[in-house]
Amino acid sequence: MTGGANSGSTSDVRPDGRRGKAALFLLCCSAAGVAPHGLPPLLRLVPGLILALLLGTHTFRTVLRSGAHGALADRADPTADSGAGAGSEELPVLDVVVAARDEQAVITRLVQRIMGLHYPAERLLLWVIDDGSDDRTPELLRELQNQHPQLRVLRRARDAGGGKSGALNLVLPQLQGRWLLVLDADADLQPDLLQRLLPWAERGSWGAVQLRKAVANTQVNLLTLAQTMEMAFDAVIQLGRMAGGGVVELRGNGQLLRREAVLACGGFNEDTVTDDLDLSFRLLLERQPVALLWDPPVQEEAVLSLRALWRQRQRWAEGGLQRFFDYGPGLLSDRLGSRQKLDLFCFFLLQYVMPVMAAADLIGGLLTRTSPTMWPLSIMALGLSALTITIGCRRPSEGPPLPAMTPQAVLLGMIYLVHWFVVIPWVTLRMALLPKRLVWAKTLHLGGEAHGEPETELVSLEALAEQLTDQLTEQLSGDGETDLAAEAGQA
Repeated sequence: MTGGANSGSTSDVRPDGRRGKAALFLLCCSAAGVAPHGLPPLLRLVPGLILALLLGTHTFRTVLRSGAHGALADRADPTADSGAGAGSEELPVLDVVVAARDEQAVITRLVQRIMGLHYPAERLLLWVIDDGSDDRTPELLRELQNQHPQLRVLRRARDAGGGKSGALNLVLPQLQGRWLLVLDADADLQPDLLQRLLPWAERGSWGAVQLRKAVANTQVNLLTLAQTMEMAFDAVIQLGRMAGGGVVELRGNGQLLRREAVLACGGFNEDTVTDDLDLSFRLLLERQPVALLWDPPVQEEAVLSLRALWRQRQRWAEGGLQRFFDYGPGLLSDRLGSRQKLDLFCFFLLQYVMPVMAAADLIGGLLTRTSPTMWPLSIMALGLSALTITIGCRRPSEGPPLPAMTPQAVLLGMIYLVHWFVVIPWVTLRMALLPKRLVWAKTLHLGGEAHGEPETELVSLEALAEQLTDQLTEQLSGDGETDLAAEAGQA
């Protein structure tokens, strides 16, 4: 099943023309970044100041809204642990779905965690799609099936195609519940999560609910610490967008989906490298609302190295741009309300347009020997990012403790987020110049090996910057492209 070929209002979407759209996007953003250098000196900063004021105002209001939305979005009722949260209704049948490729380090732990959740055994099924694993994953799953009758295992060839979307589409027709919970193989859930999540989701009439993602290996090194802050930052922004009638996006791991809503979208799109971001827009166009739940969270491993981060973020950036290119006409149609359109427009500018404009601005300054003109916009974005990180990490939360907000931690978070100013322009350039390709780069899960001793794993900010520079150099020379393709697999 390929999402773009099925029924529903998104069935007419085709991934054609992405290269041309990427080239046009790159040209427009570059022109906007270079053009101010041709203005008189007193006017050069005006475009950047106007954008900083408008986008800064919208983002600031979004961040403030996140704190005012607690009654609806903060957490599911913890009293549900005893069954009270479900009221007089029975808890619904739930299908937990995991697409697994070469997950021998974590698959046994995952199955044991799911089987240990506080949920009626007769209403819980765990589906694991063995996506052509070459390690001991199939053997471990066979052993686990003998121990746990609730475990269902499907297998498909390694070259079946479609990445994680293809694996999820394989199991979709066999699911039995109203809801499916999609997890990564390294996921960790609180024992009472399902008893709290399902009643909360049904009361809200959501098409999908995304759990806040919490990092399980925060203390391994500075990179995992920075990713922890980034997850809190992202969740605060999403809560604010939801409170303002904007758009909430799925994040892959820990996404609870109403099965009928997914079927109405035509299933999962196998022509994208980010099934979660693509499905977010499909649900949006089908008028299926998506919510974010702060507590309880889903825990996962953060990547441990700059090389792994670079590969992961390239995929995220490519999939993020692809969905705007693919669904642009629908996003401009009357399927969306005015608040949703404004929200999407502002965050499209911030997430994708601004980094490309900033890169073009620097190049324009070098060519014309003038000072950069977009720095007010960049400073606004980084300043509000620091504020959002601080608010997120100081917010009461379950799961692993969030980092203490010292000046050094805030500075680390700001410096870390600068990597998007490198990733987005690079991916846009690559999409515009190179032929279309679909590479589902697998994120390596290490299980217990991911929780190293902080004293032996910490690296400095200077080392992180040096690693990022080396990785970019490899990409420009072509070596990184080969490495990325070599890890083709599921998202």
